[in-house]
Amino acid sequence: MADDTSIFLGASRKPDDSYQRAENLLLQYGNRHGLVTGATGTGKTVSLQILAEGFSNAGVPVFCADIKGDLSGIAMMGTAQDFLAKRAEQVKLDPYEFQEFPVIFWDLFGEQGHPIRATVSEMGPLLLSRLMNLSEAQEGIMNIAFRIADEEGLLLLDLKDLQALLANIAERAEEIGARYGNVTKPSVGAIQRTLLVLEQQGATNFFGEPALRIADIMRTTRDGRGAISVLAADKLMMNPRLYATFLLWLMSELFEELPEVGDPDKPKLVFFFDEAHLLFDDAPKVLIDRVEQVVRLIRSKGVGVYFVTQNPLDIPETVLAQLGNRVQHALRAYTPREQKAVRTAAETFRPNPDFDCATVITQLGTGEALVSTLEAKGAPSMVQRTLIRPPSSRLGPITPDERRKLIAESPVAGQYDQTVDRESAFEMLQKKAKDAQEAEAQQQESGRSRWTIPGFGNDDPVPQTTGGRRAPAPRPSNRQTVAEAAIKSVVRSVGSSVGRAIVRGILGSLSRGR
Repeated sequence: MADDTSIFLGASRKPDDSYQRAENLLLQYGNRHGLVTGATGTGKTVSLQILAEGFSNAGVPVFCADIKGDLSGIAMMGTAQDFLAKRAEQVKLDPYEFQEFPVIFWDLFGEQGHPIRATVSEMGPLLLSRLMNLSEAQEGIMNIAFRIADEEGLLLLDLKDLQALLANIAERAEEIGARYGNVTKPSVGAIQRTLLVLEQQGATNFFGEPALRIADIMRTTRDGRGAISVLAADKLMMNPRLYATFLLWLMSELFEELPEVGDPDKPKLVFFFDEAHLLFDDAPKVLIDRVEQVVRLIRSKGVGVYFVTQNPLDIPETVLAQLGNRVQHALRAYTPREQKAVRTAAETFRPNPDFDCATVITQLGTGEALVSTLEAKGAPSMVQRTLIRPPSSRLGPITPDERRKLIAESPVAGQYDQTVDRESAFEMLQKKAKDAQEAEAQQQESGRSRWTIPGFGNDDPVPQTTGGRRAPAPRPSNRQTVAEAAIKSVVRSVGSSVGRAIVRGILGSLSRGR
């Protein structure tokens, strides 16, 4: 049975079909990561639920995604049901007590929980390029954009900041291209169109401020239990790329912000990544390398990452090798790929001489799993056929009224509900453009206000240029204005004797006045 140093998962099955040996997950190895796999309907969500309950009771904060809404029941106390009591008796869970857990609901769209936001700068060019599925050339332009934002002190907080910066880069393409490499307007336009698609899919709600503070998903209650942050992901799953990018961003933020703690007695935070295959589908190698790096190194920050997916083949081998605690529910083996998945799952366990692992995986009932956790000195335990214990919280989703009440009473209520739009790249670039227009208008106005005699000096406006070429001069007119006729008359009179007398008289009066 579990104690203060472990989480009780269930009881292993002996050859005579009795359940006697307790299977536990040691808290000191909880940050060595884990994997929960199995076909649909085999009990993955319940396994995730009891793991989250166990970590919470041990004082470890938990972050997990709720794909179908079923996990929200962890916020409410369970109710007595015959099949739950029977399961508790089978695994010798005595006493079997019902319990509600401290839950904070989150939602990127702000509908079923507190809004979660991140700034464009925090997301960075690599993850944004992944989110937008950019080509190599377009990713290069995205990196240039972030570099220019840093150099010119432009804050990138929301999507309109990035859109304004990209428009500015397109206008300065020749100047920027000479410094950083070719920047083409068609490539910038393609990025802008992708941003428009993201905007229509709801990404505007995610990018902005106030940004999520990591401390708010690492809370503990006054009685010492870890808060369970549940991300409503049913609508988010309509845009799986945004879902995967957000969770990878969150892992990266944890890695960058948390201090090194080595191997603590229990994790500082446990992170459950449901539908984990979405993280790796069509992902470039540089991104998979980033995930592997984060998974490998975040352990020393005290963070445990648990991937939840249907098929172990969904996880790259380099990442799979980092996962020490494993719960394998039933797999189907109808297709060649499914048969390969069964063999892969069986080969990753430490063999048990009492049964053939590959055969048992296809025979497991609902709520049964093959379990292997890390024992003393971090060695994997021999795989055991285990009946998973029943949860203490409610099975199934909560009602909308219950959710609204929990959100209103949340410890972060009011902190993220209102969007803050402070001065950033969008406003700064608008101000620069307005100042430039005003300066140009003043220059033109001052040029028009100079006093000139018609026909003398540069009284004509400067010809405007078009595409770098001088505009053609206006075609001369045969008509004479009154002023032009008068001037010509004066000029003709200068040639006559009368005109010469007038000129001498004027010059004489000027000389006498000296």
